[in-house]
Amino acid sequence: MIKLDITKATQFVGCEKVKAFEAEVASAKQALEDGSRPGSDFLGWMHLPTSITPEFMAEIQACADVLRANCDTVIVAGIGGSYLGARAVIEALGNSFAWLTNKGENPNILFAGNNIGEDYLYELTEYLKDKNFGVINISKSGTTTETALAFRLLKKQCEEQRGKEMAKKVIVAVTDAKKGAARTTADKEGYTSFIIPDNVGGRFSVLTPVGLLPIAAAGFNIAELVRGAQDMEKATSLNASFDEDITAQYAAVRNALYNDGKKIEILCNYQPKLHFMNEWWKQLYGESEGKDGKGIFPAAVDLTTDLHSMGQWIQDGERTIFETVISVESPEHKLLFPSDDENLDGLNFLAGKRVDEVNKMAELGTQLAHVDGGVPNIRLVMPRLNEYYLGQVIYFFEKACGISGYLLNVNPFNQPGVEAYKKNMFALLGKPGYEAETEAIKARL
Repeated sequence: MIKLDITKATQFVGCEKVKAFEAEVASAKQALEDGSRPGSDFLGWMHLPTSITPEFMAEIQACADVLRANCDTVIVAGIGGSYLGARAVIEALGNSFAWLTNKGENPNILFAGNNIGEDYLYELTEYLKDKNFGVINISKSGTTTETALAFRLLKKQCEEQRGKEMAKKVIVAVTDAKKGAARTTADKEGYTSFIIPDNVGGRFSVLTPVGLLPIAAAGFNIAELVRGAQDMEKATSLNASFDEDITAQYAAVRNALYNDGKKIEILCNYQPKLHFMNEWWKQLYGESEGKDGKGIFPAAVDLTTDLHSMGQWIQDGERTIFETVISVESPEHKLLFPSDDENLDGLNFLAGKRVDEVNKMAELGTQLAHVDGGVPNIRLVMPRLNEYYLGQVIYFFEKACGISGYLLNVNPFNQPGVEAYKKNMFALLGKPGYEAETEAIKARL
């Protein structure tokens, strides 16, 4: 199992302040079980891992196998929770240079619909001109601007390059069960489709078809991912005591630090493959907690890379931060540091050591320096970077997020602030139905 070490954080606030949250944490966990607080309509993720059946997994895998057999490239069209979880897992498990070295064993998984960059979309469509590509369109409504725009482009290009019949075979919809533009299109065109459960919000949807289908299409073991999440669900059940439940401890210590003036949490990793795990985590916590004028600001760095950019600020800047470090105990490959006769760089003292040993000493040295510099440190330890432990990490962060949001007395499962930019954008574009807003915003400008 993954492990949590909070000792380098409690030394700043005291164990008693963390323990003082025990009753509130128990109340928050109970509310997540019985739906007695705001957001109760979106608690489907809570027991999602243990509700997944072998038959459902087989259905996901069968669709993924069709894509794998007929595509050299699969585009995942989605934004926010509709792509970040899948991308986090795919990039954590995949070869960092697969897009250059792909020998046809697995399709390349690319992502679109998460921005409105014209150059990006142009370059993507140009790249796809000689590719046998398919599309996984992930959108509950089918009208989210970024995703709908990308899907319209990709659908047209896929049909033109591969023909309507093959396009129907390699375009898959992950959407609402009954309503919305994406559902209407899927039914009309005859696409294979999967349902986004009504009671699971996007940022909690990695273990639904939103995440499982792209991950399976990439060639990874979704059964192991789900098994890891199942084990974490069981380990953090309502019956688990505060001292046994690492999600309870994480939620408590970060809120104790927040109350003590630590307003920014920086998620750190020492594995480049975890960059998009940082991005998924930022959305999960930012969208869940940042409301009503409250919330810990979620930031992230990739170390040791960012020690040469953000390292100065973390070490000596304003003391309003704390760090949570994801540490991977054992890498998947072995590479020894070579000796050099001239030793011009002075690094022969490292000859024969594993590169990971150097990385681990950098991690330990950084922790000591940052703690000495007044930065509380939380450490989440993964034995290995594989599907099973990633499943545990995903559920760990989701459960802790729900608890932590309730400790802050906010609804962790809505995102009212996300709509503000959309209203202005639609008004500026002159979308039908926004005539009054268009006139009002023109007057402002």
